[in-house]
Amino acid sequence: MKKIAFIVLGVLILLIVLLLIRTFTYPFKKNKSGTANELNIVKNDSAVQRLSGGIKIPTVSAGDAGDFNYSNFDTFKEYLKKSYPEVYQNTESNEVNTYGLVFKLKGKRSDLEPVLFLSHIDVVPPGEADVKSNYENVFRPDDKPLPAVTKVSEDWDYAPFSGAVANGRIYGRGTIDMKGMLFSLMESMTNVIKSGYVPQRDIYLAFGFDEEVGGQKGAVQIADYFKKKGLKFDAVYDEGGLILEKGSVAGINSDVAVIGCAEKGFLSAKIKVKGLGGHSSMPPMESAVGKVAVIMQRLEKSQMKPEITPLIKEFFDHIGGEMPFANRLAISNQWLLKPLLLSQLEKNNSTNALIRTTTALTMMKGSDAPNVLSPEVEFVVNFRLLPGNTIKEVKQHIAEATKGFEVEVEEIDNTREASAVSPTNTKAFQMIQAGIKQVYPDAVAAPYLTMAATDAYKYQIVSKNIYRFMPVKINDSEKQSIHSTNEYLSIENYMKMIRYFEYIMKNYDQ
Repeated sequence: MKKIAFIVLGVLILLIVLLLIRTFTYPFKKNKSGTANELNIVKNDSAVQRLSGGIKIPTVSAGDAGDFNYSNFDTFKEYLKKSYPEVYQNTESNEVNTYGLVFKLKGKRSDLEPVLFLSHIDVVPPGEADVKSNYENVFRPDDKPLPAVTKVSEDWDYAPFSGAVANGRIYGRGTIDMKGMLFSLMESMTNVIKSGYVPQRDIYLAFGFDEEVGGQKGAVQIADYFKKKGLKFDAVYDEGGLILEKGSVAGINSDVAVIGCAEKGFLSAKIKVKGLGGHSSMPPMESAVGKVAVIMQRLEKSQMKPEITPLIKEFFDHIGGEMPFANRLAISNQWLLKPLLLSQLEKNNSTNALIRTTTALTMMKGSDAPNVLSPEVEFVVNFRLLPGNTIKEVKQHIAEATKGFEVEVEEIDNTREASAVSPTNTKAFQMIQAGIKQVYPDAVAAPYLTMAATDAYKYQIVSKNIYRFMPVKINDSEKQSIHSTNEYLSIENYMKMIRYFEYIMKNYDQ
């Protein structure tokens, strides 16, 4: 027995030594601090006022088909022309499907593939019907000042289309998503033009107008316009990643810049379940609602398997060196500790979404009366597909969950596969890292999986290098304001965005 105990002890010691060696020698990416260039960034009041004016124009998109009030989009186009004459005078500008805007700044060399920066004009509704109706036409094209802004809602510090500038912030719907990025791109291109700099390759800006409702009239047609012209882009830059403020990522005592190199797929299924209807005084042993409950429980309890995809492995390789020892131990020794690592990641909603195709039960409809048994009950389940999983696999997963019941399954919304994964060993990705160091020198930059849908997906037909990142440092409450109430962008963030995009435009081929 002693001999066996010594052997077991020896094996354990060897295992511990091996785990430690792998942990301390694992090639985590080194994150070197940048220079203090951010101290040179100063407030530009004119740029702030131009964004403020753009926020006042309620370019709201709503409805599945994207049929909405286009008069505000006409106003917005005129506002851009008036605000950025240098861009319109020194670029080739085109309209795609009337409201999609494309600008081309010509470079010196036509043999180099151009770079493309994306944004979108439309915004989601402000969240409260009474507030929305009061501010539908708040923009004044004559540039006369608006009356003093008052707080009209408990959920908005300032009216959602006021464009109020206060407390070091610009308030209003679209400041973060996504007029802040649109205006920063126009400001950056204006600065490039005014400086007399001529880039090596062509620089394009493209702004869709229905991103919030699927992008079929905007981004889809702009991408097709580029394809028909035979264009291939060396890089496409869009929204989808942010700079998470220190403390947002557990275990990391620094800001973390997450760069979306892919985005999840999407499938929403309406599942109708048949049962016996009638009066509730004589119910069957299993009602349609009861059957639905079984299916829903199956879907939530037996979800699609978690996995560490190559992209998420890269994410951990970039941030792991900044994490506590226990985290580094698990990341470095996945050959043994992967089940433990996955188990820990599953416990948090955000990290769980990184490692699996998620299942979200979102809607349900049954009887309209408390004493009536519905012969049919329906519910909606939304899946966000991990790259590597397919629509076909999700449909099979649904079939397994509904086995034994009479059901009808209908796909709703815009079903699509997960995007391709863009590489990180490209100039395009390295320029993002360099740009981040210009404005947030101490931030840890890492490739990431974007959870939500973006216009970037549509541009896969014209580029393999598509990256989703907006250089805005954001805390948890600010992140919650996107598509919610009291959305604002700090002036500091806005100034740094302008600096970031100008840096990439001027240094892409340096």
